[in-house]
Amino acid sequence: MSLRHSVLALGAAIAATAALLGPIAASSSAAATACTVDYSVNDWGSGFTANVKVTNLGTAPVNGWTLGYAYTGNQTLSGTGWNGTWSQSGKTVTVTAPAWATTIPAGGNATAGANFAYSGTNTAPTAFTVNGTPCTGSPSSPSPSPSPSPSPSSSPSPSPSPSPTAPGGAAPALKVSGNTLVTPAGTPYVLHGVNRSGTEYMCVQGYGFFDGPVDAAAIAAIKSWKGVNTVRVPLNEDCWLGKPNVKPEYAGANYRSTIRTWVNDLRTAGLTPIVELHWSRGQYTGNSAGCADLNATCQKPMPGADAVPFWNSVAETFKGDPSVVLDLFNEPYPDRSESSLAQGWLCWRDGQCPGIGYPVSGMQSLVDAVRATGAANVILLGGLAYSNDLGQWLAHKPTDPTGNLGAAWHVYNFNTCSTSACWDATLAPVAARVPLMAGEIGENDCAHGFIDQVMAWLDARRVSYLGWTWNTWNCTTGPALITSYDGTPTAFGAGLRDHLATLG
Repeated sequence: MSLRHSVLALGAAIAATAALLGPIAASSSAAATACTVDYSVNDWGSGFTANVKVTNLGTAPVNGWTLGYAYTGNQTLSGTGWNGTWSQSGKTVTVTAPAWATTIPAGGNATAGANFAYSGTNTAPTAFTVNGTPCTGSPSSPSPSPSPSPSPSSSPSPSPSPSPTAPGGAAPALKVSGNTLVTPAGTPYVLHGVNRSGTEYMCVQGYGFFDGPVDAAAIAAIKSWKGVNTVRVPLNEDCWLGKPNVKPEYAGANYRSTIRTWVNDLRTAGLTPIVELHWSRGQYTGNSAGCADLNATCQKPMPGADAVPFWNSVAETFKGDPSVVLDLFNEPYPDRSESSLAQGWLCWRDGQCPGIGYPVSGMQSLVDAVRATGAANVILLGGLAYSNDLGQWLAHKPTDPTGNLGAAWHVYNFNTCSTSACWDATLAPVAARVPLMAGEIGENDCAHGFIDQVMAWLDARRVSYLGWTWNTWNCTTGPALITSYDGTPTAFGAGLRDHLATLG
Protein backbone atom coordinates (compact mmCIF):
# COMPACT_ATOMS: atom_id res chain seq x y z
CA MET A 1 0.00 0.00 0.00
CA SER A 2 1.03 3.64 -0.48
CA LEU A 3 1.44 6.42 2.11
CA ARG A 4 -2.25 6.54 3.04
CA HIS A 5 -2.17 2.88 3.94
CA SER A 6 1.19 3.22 5.72
CA VAL A 7 -0.40 5.79 7.98
CA LEU A 8 -3.35 3.44 8.50
CA ALA A 9 -0.96 0.66 9.46
CA LEU A 10 0.78 2.92 11.95
CA GLY A 11 -2.54 3.84 13.50
CA ALA A 12 -3.51 0.19 13.75
CA ALA A 13 -0.21 -0.66 15.41
CA ILE A 14 -0.62 2.12 17.95
CA ALA A 15 -4.18 1.02 18.67
CA ALA A 16 -3.07 -2.57 19.11
CA THR A 17 -0.34 -1.49 21.49
CA ALA A 18 -2.76 0.61 23.48
CA ALA A 19 -5.07 -2.39 23.80
CA LEU A 20 -2.23 -4.51 25.12
CA LEU A 21 -1.44 -1.88 27.73
CA GLY A 22 -5.01 -1.89 29.01
CA PRO A 23 -6.29 -3.65 32.14
CA ILE A 24 -5.56 -7.33 32.47
CA ALA A 25 -8.63 -9.52 32.20
CA ALA A 26 -9.49 -11.42 35.35
CA SER A 27 -8.51 -15.07 35.07
CA SER A 28 -11.12 -17.65 35.81
CA SER A 29 -10.57 -19.82 38.85
CA ALA A 30 -11.03 -23.40 37.81
CA ALA A 31 -10.40 -26.93 38.88
CA ALA A 32 -7.06 -28.52 38.23
CA THR A 33 -5.91 -28.25 34.61
CA ALA A 34 -3.97 -30.89 32.70
CA CYS A 35 -1.43 -28.93 30.70
CA THR A 36 2.20 -28.43 29.83
CA VAL A 37 4.22 -25.27 29.19
CA ASP A 38 7.16 -25.20 26.81
CA TYR A 39 9.49 -22.29 27.59
CA SER A 40 12.37 -21.22 25.33
CA VAL A 41 14.48 -18.11 24.80
CA ASN A 42 16.49 -16.28 22.20
CA ASP A 43 19.22 -14.60 24.29
CA TRP A 44 21.49 -11.82 22.99
CA GLY A 45 23.40 -11.10 26.22
CA SER A 46 21.66 -8.04 27.67
CA GLY A 47 18.17 -9.20 26.83
CA PHE A 48 16.15 -12.06 25.46
CA THR A 49 12.89 -13.08 23.84
CA ALA A 50 10.84 -15.45 25.99
CA ASN A 51 8.53 -17.80 24.10
CA VAL A 52 5.86 -19.83 25.87
CA LYS A 53 3.58 -22.53 24.49
CA VAL A 54 0.70 -23.72 26.67
CA THR A 55 -0.75 -27.09 25.63
CA ASN A 56 -4.11 -28.25 26.99
CA LEU A 57 -3.85 -31.98 27.69
CA GLY A 58 -7.35 -32.19 29.12
CA THR A 59 -10.63 -33.24 27.53
CA ALA A 60 -12.34 -29.86 28.00
CA PRO A 61 -11.36 -26.40 26.74
CA VAL A 62 -9.56 -23.95 29.03
CA ASN A 63 -11.46 -20.67 28.94
CA GLY A 64 -10.09 -17.27 29.84
CA TRP A 65 -6.59 -18.64 30.41
CA THR A 66 -3.90 -16.86 32.41
CA LEU A 67 -0.35 -18.18 32.60
CA GLY A 68 1.87 -17.44 35.60
CA TYR A 69 5.53 -18.04 36.35
CA ALA A 70 8.45 -16.33 38.12
CA TYR A 71 12.13 -15.61 37.55
CA THR A 72 14.93 -15.95 40.11
CA GLY A 73 17.12 -13.21 38.62
CA ASN A 74 16.56 -9.60 37.59
CA GLN A 75 14.76 -10.32 34.30
CA THR A 76 12.54 -7.31 33.52
CA LEU A 77 9.73 -7.17 30.98
CA SER A 78 10.43 -4.82 28.06
CA GLY A 79 7.48 -3.64 25.98
CA THR A 80 4.09 -5.28 25.67
CA GLY A 81 4.75 -8.72 24.20
CA TRP A 82 2.53 -10.44 21.66
CA ASN A 83 -0.26 -13.01 21.48
CA GLY A 84 -1.26 -12.12 25.06
CA THR A 85 -1.27 -9.36 27.67
CA TRP A 86 2.04 -9.54 29.54
CA SER A 87 2.67 -7.98 32.96
CA GLN A 88 5.22 -8.32 35.74
CA SER A 89 5.02 -7.75 39.49
CA GLY A 90 8.37 -8.22 41.19
CA LYS A 91 9.72 -11.47 39.80
CA THR A 92 6.30 -12.87 38.88
CA VAL A 93 5.18 -12.74 35.25
CA THR A 94 1.56 -13.07 34.11
CA VAL A 95 0.31 -13.63 30.57
CA THR A 96 -3.42 -13.23 29.98
CA ALA A 97 -5.20 -14.55 26.88
CA PRO A 98 -5.62 -12.04 24.04
CA ALA A 99 -9.14 -11.03 23.06
CA TRP A 100 -8.95 -13.00 19.80
CA ALA A 101 -7.91 -16.31 21.43
CA THR A 102 -9.41 -16.60 24.91
CA THR A 103 -9.88 -20.39 24.75
CA ILE A 104 -7.38 -23.23 24.46
CA PRO A 105 -9.33 -26.16 23.04
CA ALA A 106 -8.82 -29.70 24.28
CA GLY A 107 -5.62 -30.95 22.71
CA GLY A 108 -4.82 -27.46 21.45
CA ASN A 109 -2.21 -24.90 22.40
CA ALA A 110 -1.58 -21.18 22.70
CA THR A 111 1.72 -19.43 22.04
CA ALA A 112 2.91 -16.03 23.23
CA GLY A 113 6.14 -14.12 23.47
CA ALA A 114 7.74 -11.02 24.96
CA ASN A 115 11.12 -9.37 25.33
CA PHE A 116 13.00 -8.96 28.60
CA ALA A 117 16.16 -7.17 29.73
CA TYR A 118 18.54 -8.68 32.29
CA SER A 119 22.07 -8.75 33.63
CA GLY A 120 23.96 -11.61 35.23
CA THR A 121 22.44 -15.05 34.90
CA ASN A 122 19.32 -15.71 32.82
CA THR A 123 17.93 -18.77 34.61
CA ALA A 124 14.75 -20.22 33.13
CA PRO A 125 11.63 -20.88 35.23
CA THR A 126 10.47 -24.48 35.52
CA ALA A 127 7.19 -24.05 37.44
CA PHE A 128 4.12 -22.63 35.71
CA THR A 129 0.44 -22.20 36.54
CA VAL A 130 -2.60 -21.83 34.32
CA ASN A 131 -5.51 -20.11 36.04
CA GLY A 132 -3.75 -20.67 39.37
CA THR A 133 -3.24 -24.39 38.86
CA PRO A 134 0.22 -25.95 38.52
CA CYS A 135 0.78 -26.91 34.90
CA THR A 136 2.65 -30.20 35.26
CA GLY A 137 1.11 -32.45 32.64
CA SER A 138 -1.67 -33.84 34.83
CA PRO A 139 -4.41 -32.40 37.06
CA SER A 140 -3.33 -31.24 40.52
CA SER A 141 -4.44 -28.93 43.29
CA PRO A 142 -4.69 -25.19 42.62
CA SER A 143 -1.72 -23.07 43.66
CA PRO A 144 -1.89 -19.32 44.27
CA SER A 145 1.39 -18.56 42.54
CA PRO A 146 4.18 -20.25 40.60
CA SER A 147 7.19 -21.63 42.46
CA PRO A 148 10.31 -21.14 40.36
CA SER A 149 13.34 -23.36 40.61
CA PRO A 150 16.61 -22.71 38.79
CA SER A 151 17.12 -24.59 35.55
CA PRO A 152 18.85 -23.62 32.33
CA SER A 153 16.67 -23.05 29.26
CA SER A 154 16.48 -26.13 27.14
CA SER A 155 16.17 -25.03 23.52
CA PRO A 156 16.35 -21.47 22.19
CA SER A 157 13.67 -20.29 19.78
CA PRO A 158 13.50 -16.86 18.10
CA SER A 159 9.74 -16.47 18.03
CA PRO A 160 6.40 -18.18 18.60
CA SER A 161 6.45 -21.27 16.40
CA PRO A 162 3.03 -22.53 15.43
CA SER A 163 3.20 -25.74 13.44
CA PRO A 164 -0.22 -26.42 11.99
CA THR A 165 -0.77 -29.45 9.82
CA ALA A 166 -3.03 -28.87 6.86
CA PRO A 167 -5.07 -31.39 4.91
CA GLY A 168 -3.45 -31.86 1.53
CA GLY A 169 0.09 -31.28 2.76
CA ALA A 170 2.49 -28.39 2.33
CA ALA A 171 2.35 -25.69 -0.32
CA PRO A 172 3.66 -26.95 -3.68
CA ALA A 173 6.90 -25.98 -5.35
CA LEU A 174 6.20 -23.54 -8.19
CA LYS A 175 7.82 -22.53 -11.46
CA VAL A 176 6.86 -20.57 -14.55
CA SER A 177 5.59 -22.27 -17.69
CA GLY A 178 4.62 -19.75 -20.35
CA ASN A 179 2.10 -17.41 -18.70
CA THR A 180 1.21 -19.85 -15.93
CA LEU A 181 2.52 -20.95 -12.57
CA VAL A 182 2.77 -24.74 -12.44
CA THR A 183 3.67 -27.43 -9.92
CA PRO A 184 6.56 -29.86 -10.58
CA ALA A 185 4.04 -32.17 -12.26
CA GLY A 186 3.14 -29.37 -14.68
CA THR A 187 -0.28 -28.73 -13.14
CA PRO A 188 -1.40 -25.07 -13.41
CA TYR A 189 -1.65 -23.40 -10.00
CA VAL A 190 -3.61 -20.18 -9.42
CA LEU A 191 -2.87 -18.24 -6.24
CA HIS A 192 -5.79 -16.83 -4.26
CA GLY A 193 -5.42 -15.39 -0.81
CA VAL A 194 -4.70 -12.48 1.47
CA ASN A 195 -2.02 -10.05 2.59
CA ARG A 196 -1.00 -10.18 6.26
CA SER A 197 0.31 -6.75 7.18
CA GLY A 198 2.42 -5.98 10.25
CA THR A 199 5.86 -7.47 9.65
CA GLU A 200 6.80 -4.39 7.61
CA TYR A 201 6.14 -1.80 10.34
CA MET A 202 5.85 -3.34 13.82
CA CYS A 203 9.60 -4.01 14.10
CA VAL A 204 10.83 -0.61 12.93
CA GLN A 205 8.28 1.16 15.14
CA GLY A 206 9.51 -0.80 18.15
CA TYR A 207 6.34 -2.81 18.89
CA GLY A 208 7.41 -6.35 18.01
CA PHE A 209 7.19 -8.55 14.93
CA PHE A 210 3.47 -9.05 14.24
CA ASP A 211 0.28 -7.02 14.36
CA GLY A 212 -2.05 -9.73 15.66
CA PRO A 213 -1.70 -13.47 16.27
CA VAL A 214 0.34 -15.88 14.16
CA ASP A 215 -0.33 -19.13 15.99
CA ALA A 216 -1.95 -22.29 14.65
CA ALA A 217 -5.44 -20.91 15.30
CA ALA A 218 -4.62 -17.76 13.32
CA ILE A 219 -3.44 -19.81 10.35
CA ALA A 220 -6.48 -22.09 10.60
CA ALA A 221 -8.71 -19.01 10.49
CA ILE A 222 -7.13 -17.91 7.22
CA LYS A 223 -7.59 -21.38 5.80
CA SER A 224 -11.22 -21.41 6.92
CA TRP A 225 -11.94 -19.16 3.94
CA LYS A 226 -12.45 -21.78 1.26
CA GLY A 227 -10.14 -21.27 -1.71
CA VAL A 228 -7.41 -19.33 0.12
CA ASN A 229 -4.04 -20.90 -0.65
CA THR A 230 -1.64 -17.93 -0.40
CA VAL A 231 -0.44 -15.36 2.15
CA ARG A 232 1.73 -12.38 1.25
CA VAL A 233 4.35 -11.49 3.88
CA PRO A 234 5.66 -7.88 3.76
CA LEU A 235 9.22 -7.31 4.98
CA ASN A 236 11.19 -4.36 6.32
CA GLU A 237 14.68 -3.87 4.92
CA ASP A 238 16.14 -2.25 8.08
CA CYS A 239 14.77 -4.99 10.32
CA TRP A 240 16.05 -7.80 8.10
CA LEU A 241 19.54 -6.27 7.78
CA GLY A 242 19.72 -5.28 11.45
CA LYS A 243 20.16 -1.54 11.03
CA PRO A 244 20.91 0.48 14.21
CA ASN A 245 17.64 2.42 14.03
CA VAL A 246 15.74 -0.80 14.91
CA LYS A 247 15.63 -2.17 18.46
CA PRO A 248 18.05 -5.12 18.51
CA GLU A 249 15.40 -7.49 19.82
CA TYR A 250 13.41 -6.93 16.61
CA ALA A 251 16.33 -6.72 14.18
CA GLY A 252 18.85 -8.83 12.33
CA ALA A 253 18.98 -12.49 13.28
CA ASN A 254 15.93 -12.17 15.55
CA TYR A 255 13.79 -10.72 12.75
CA ARG A 256 15.11 -13.14 10.13
CA SER A 257 14.47 -16.16 12.32
CA THR A 258 10.97 -14.97 13.13
CA ILE A 259 10.13 -14.43 9.47
CA ARG A 260 11.64 -17.78 8.52
CA THR A 261 9.48 -19.52 11.13
CA TRP A 262 6.32 -17.68 9.98
CA VAL A 263 6.99 -18.49 6.32
CA ASN A 264 7.65 -22.14 7.14
CA ASP A 265 4.46 -22.38 9.20
CA LEU A 266 2.45 -20.98 6.29
CA ARG A 267 4.09 -23.34 3.83
CA THR A 268 3.56 -26.34 6.10
CA ALA A 269 -0.11 -25.40 6.39
CA GLY A 270 -0.47 -25.53 2.61
CA LEU A 271 -0.37 -21.76 2.09
CA THR A 272 2.03 -20.39 -0.54
CA PRO A 273 4.16 -17.67 1.11
CA ILE A 274 4.97 -14.58 -0.96
CA VAL A 275 7.75 -12.60 0.73
CA GLU A 276 8.13 -9.04 -0.46
CA LEU A 277 10.14 -5.90 0.26
CA HIS A 278 7.59 -3.40 1.54
CA TRP A 279 9.55 -0.65 3.34
CA SER A 280 13.13 0.20 2.35
CA ARG A 281 15.89 2.73 3.00
CA GLY A 282 16.49 5.91 1.02
CA GLN A 283 15.90 9.60 1.79
CA TYR A 284 13.32 10.99 -0.62
CA THR A 285 11.45 14.28 -0.26
CA GLY A 286 10.16 14.68 -3.81
CA ASN A 287 6.71 14.30 -5.30
CA SER A 288 4.43 11.92 -3.34
CA ALA A 289 7.06 11.37 -0.62
CA GLY A 290 5.74 9.15 2.15
CA CYS A 291 8.21 10.50 4.71
CA ALA A 292 11.48 12.44 4.83
CA ASP A 293 13.22 9.71 6.80
CA LEU A 294 16.30 7.91 5.50
CA ASN A 295 15.24 4.79 7.36
CA ALA A 296 12.76 2.14 6.20
CA THR A 297 9.77 3.79 7.89
CA CYS A 298 7.49 4.30 4.89
CA GLN A 299 7.02 3.47 1.23
CA LYS A 300 9.82 4.84 -1.01
CA PRO A 301 9.57 5.35 -4.78
CA MET A 302 12.26 2.74 -5.51
CA PRO A 303 14.50 0.37 -3.54
CA GLY A 304 17.87 1.84 -2.57
CA ALA A 305 21.40 0.44 -2.51
CA ASP A 306 20.70 -1.78 0.50
CA ALA A 307 18.07 -3.71 -1.46
CA VAL A 308 20.82 -5.72 -3.17
CA PRO A 309 22.27 -7.20 0.07
CA PHE A 310 18.71 -7.52 1.37
CA TRP A 311 17.60 -9.67 -1.56
CA ASN A 312 20.86 -11.58 -1.60
CA SER A 313 20.20 -12.53 2.04
CA VAL A 314 16.49 -13.29 1.56
CA ALA A 315 17.27 -15.44 -1.47
CA GLU A 316 19.94 -17.33 0.48
CA THR A 317 17.35 -17.96 3.18
CA PHE A 318 14.67 -19.38 0.90
CA LYS A 319 16.55 -20.71 -2.12
CA GLY A 320 16.08 -24.29 -0.97
CA ASP A 321 12.29 -23.93 -0.95
CA PRO A 322 10.72 -23.31 -4.38
CA SER A 323 7.28 -23.02 -2.78
CA VAL A 324 8.28 -19.53 -1.56
CA VAL A 325 7.60 -16.74 -4.08
CA LEU A 326 9.72 -13.56 -4.03
CA ASP A 327 8.05 -10.17 -4.71
CA LEU A 328 10.93 -7.72 -5.21
CA PHE A 329 9.34 -4.37 -4.29
CA ASN A 330 5.89 -3.52 -3.08
CA GLU A 331 4.77 -0.42 -5.00
CA PRO A 332 7.34 1.42 -7.13
CA TYR A 333 6.38 4.95 -8.14
CA PRO A 334 9.33 6.44 -10.08
CA ASP A 335 6.75 7.91 -12.47
CA ARG A 336 6.21 10.53 -9.73
CA SER A 337 9.91 11.40 -9.41
CA GLU A 338 11.18 11.33 -12.98
CA SER A 339 10.73 13.83 -15.80
CA SER A 340 8.84 11.47 -18.10
CA LEU A 341 7.14 8.11 -18.15
CA ALA A 342 9.95 6.75 -20.35
CA GLN A 343 12.53 7.86 -17.76
CA GLY A 344 10.40 6.31 -15.04
CA TRP A 345 10.63 2.89 -16.71
CA LEU A 346 14.41 3.25 -17.15
CA CYS A 347 14.62 4.06 -13.47
CA TRP A 348 12.50 0.99 -12.72
CA ARG A 349 14.60 -1.47 -14.67
CA ASP A 350 18.11 0.03 -14.64
CA GLY A 351 18.21 2.30 -11.59
CA GLN A 352 18.74 5.42 -13.75
CA CYS A 353 16.78 7.80 -11.53
CA PRO A 354 17.95 11.45 -11.61
CA GLY A 355 14.78 12.52 -9.80
CA ILE A 356 15.50 10.36 -6.72
CA GLY A 357 18.14 11.66 -4.33
CA TYR A 358 19.63 8.31 -3.27
CA PRO A 359 21.33 5.44 -5.16
CA VAL A 360 18.61 3.23 -6.62
CA SER A 361 18.65 -0.50 -7.22
CA GLY A 362 16.79 -1.22 -10.44
CA MET A 363 14.79 -4.38 -10.93
CA GLN A 364 17.49 -5.96 -13.07
CA SER A 365 20.04 -5.61 -10.27
CA LEU A 366 17.61 -7.19 -7.80
CA VAL A 367 16.89 -10.12 -10.11
CA ASP A 368 20.64 -10.57 -10.48
CA ALA A 369 21.10 -10.45 -6.68
CA VAL A 370 18.57 -13.24 -6.21
CA ARG A 371 19.90 -15.44 -8.98
CA ALA A 372 23.52 -14.97 -7.84
CA THR A 373 22.68 -17.10 -4.80
CA GLY A 374 21.50 -19.99 -6.94
CA ALA A 375 17.87 -19.36 -5.98
CA ALA A 376 15.45 -20.31 -8.75
CA ASN A 377 12.31 -19.22 -6.87
CA VAL A 378 9.56 -17.50 -8.84
CA ILE A 379 10.11 -13.71 -8.80
CA LEU A 380 7.33 -11.13 -9.12
CA LEU A 381 7.90 -7.55 -10.30
CA GLY A 382 5.40 -4.74 -9.74
CA GLY A 383 5.18 -1.94 -12.30
CA LEU A 384 4.94 1.84 -11.97
CA ALA A 385 2.26 4.00 -10.28
CA TYR A 386 2.30 1.93 -7.09
CA SER A 387 2.29 -1.27 -9.20
CA ASN A 388 -0.92 -0.16 -10.95
CA ASP A 389 0.74 0.60 -14.32
CA LEU A 390 2.04 -2.36 -16.33
CA GLY A 391 1.84 -0.56 -19.67
CA GLN A 392 5.56 -0.91 -20.49
CA TRP A 393 6.34 -3.88 -18.27
CA LEU A 394 6.97 -6.30 -21.14
CA ALA A 395 9.22 -3.81 -22.95
CA HIS A 396 11.34 -3.37 -19.81
CA LYS A 397 11.20 -6.91 -18.46
CA PRO A 398 14.55 -7.78 -16.84
CA THR A 399 16.51 -10.74 -18.12
CA ASP A 400 16.40 -13.89 -16.00
CA PRO A 401 18.46 -17.02 -16.70
CA THR A 402 15.83 -19.25 -15.05
CA GLY A 403 12.81 -17.81 -16.87
CA ASN A 404 10.92 -17.70 -13.57
CA LEU A 405 9.64 -14.13 -13.72
CA GLY A 406 6.07 -12.92 -13.28
CA ALA A 407 4.37 -9.54 -13.07
CA ALA A 408 2.76 -8.05 -9.97
CA TRP A 409 -0.18 -5.65 -10.18
CA HIS A 410 -2.12 -3.71 -7.55
CA VAL A 411 -5.57 -2.26 -8.05
CA TYR A 412 -7.95 -0.22 -5.91
CA ASN A 413 -11.04 1.72 -6.84
CA PHE A 414 -9.07 4.98 -6.49
CA ASN A 415 -6.24 3.96 -8.88
CA THR A 416 -5.84 5.40 -12.38
CA CYS A 417 -6.12 2.01 -14.07
CA SER A 418 -9.35 0.89 -12.43
CA THR A 419 -11.58 0.13 -15.43
CA SER A 420 -11.94 -2.94 -17.60
CA ALA A 421 -10.99 -0.81 -20.62
CA CYS A 422 -7.62 -0.04 -19.03
CA TRP A 423 -7.16 -3.66 -17.98
CA ASP A 424 -7.90 -4.85 -21.51
CA ALA A 425 -5.40 -2.39 -22.98
CA THR A 426 -2.47 -2.66 -20.53
CA LEU A 427 -2.96 -5.74 -18.39
CA ALA A 428 -4.22 -8.39 -20.80
CA PRO A 429 -1.06 -8.33 -22.98
CA VAL A 430 1.09 -8.94 -19.90
CA ALA A 431 -1.16 -11.74 -18.64
CA ALA A 432 -0.90 -13.38 -22.06
CA ARG A 433 2.90 -13.57 -21.82
CA VAL A 434 3.87 -14.12 -18.18
CA PRO A 435 2.17 -15.18 -14.96
CA LEU A 436 0.33 -12.23 -13.45
CA MET A 437 -0.37 -11.77 -9.74
CA ALA A 438 -2.75 -9.09 -8.53
CA GLY A 439 -0.90 -8.83 -5.24
CA GLU A 440 -3.34 -6.33 -3.74
CA ILE A 441 -6.97 -5.76 -4.64
CA GLY A 442 -9.30 -3.59 -2.61
CA GLU A 443 -11.57 -0.60 -2.24
CA ASN A 444 -11.91 2.14 0.34
CA ASP A 445 -15.69 2.04 0.91
CA CYS A 446 -15.94 -1.19 2.97
CA ALA A 447 -17.99 -2.70 0.16
CA HIS A 448 -17.04 -5.18 -2.55
CA GLY A 449 -18.68 -3.92 -5.72
CA PHE A 450 -15.35 -2.89 -7.22
CA ILE A 451 -13.41 -6.05 -6.37
CA ASP A 452 -16.33 -8.09 -7.71
CA GLN A 453 -15.57 -6.58 -11.12
CA VAL A 454 -11.82 -7.10 -10.67
CA MET A 455 -12.17 -10.75 -9.67
CA ALA A 456 -14.50 -11.51 -12.57
CA TRP A 457 -11.99 -10.03 -15.02
CA LEU A 458 -9.07 -11.89 -13.46
CA ASP A 459 -10.94 -15.20 -13.18
CA ALA A 460 -11.70 -15.15 -16.89
CA ARG A 461 -7.94 -15.11 -17.54
CA ARG A 462 -6.97 -17.44 -14.67
CA VAL A 463 -4.96 -14.67 -13.02
CA SER A 464 -3.97 -14.92 -9.35
CA TYR A 465 -5.09 -12.32 -6.79
CA LEU A 466 -4.88 -11.46 -3.09
CA GLY A 467 -7.06 -9.22 -0.94
CA TRP A 468 -5.62 -6.41 1.19
CA THR A 469 -5.52 -7.03 4.13
CA TRP A 470 -6.02 -9.74 6.81
CA ASN A 471 -5.91 -7.21 9.66
CA THR A 472 -8.61 -5.94 11.99
CA TRP A 473 -8.46 -2.32 10.90
CA ASN A 474 -11.41 -0.03 10.31
CA CYS A 475 -12.43 -0.84 6.75
CA THR A 476 -14.27 2.50 6.38
CA THR A 477 -10.86 4.19 6.28
CA GLY A 478 -9.04 1.56 4.24
CA PRO A 479 -9.41 -2.00 2.99
CA ALA A 480 -9.51 -4.53 5.84
CA LEU A 481 -10.85 -8.04 5.32
CA ILE A 482 -11.71 -9.04 8.89
CA THR A 483 -13.13 -7.74 12.15
CA SER A 484 -11.61 -10.56 14.21
CA TYR A 485 -8.64 -12.88 13.77
CA ASP A 486 -11.03 -15.80 13.93
CA GLY A 487 -11.85 -14.94 10.30
CA THR A 488 -15.07 -12.94 10.80
CA PRO A 489 -15.19 -10.80 7.64
CA THR A 490 -15.96 -7.15 7.15
CA ALA A 491 -18.51 -6.38 4.44
CA PHE A 492 -15.56 -5.91 2.09
CA GLY A 493 -13.96 -9.17 3.22
CA ALA A 494 -17.22 -11.05 2.78
CA GLY A 495 -17.06 -10.20 -0.91
CA LEU A 496 -13.68 -11.86 -1.30
CA ARG A 497 -14.51 -14.80 0.96
CA ASP A 498 -17.82 -15.62 -0.71
CA HIS A 499 -16.41 -15.24 -4.20
CA LEU A 500 -13.47 -17.58 -3.55
CA ALA A 501 -15.88 -20.15 -2.14
CA THR A 502 -17.61 -20.31 -5.53
CA LEU A 503 -14.44 -21.18 -7.43
CA GLY A 504 -14.28 -24.75 -6.16
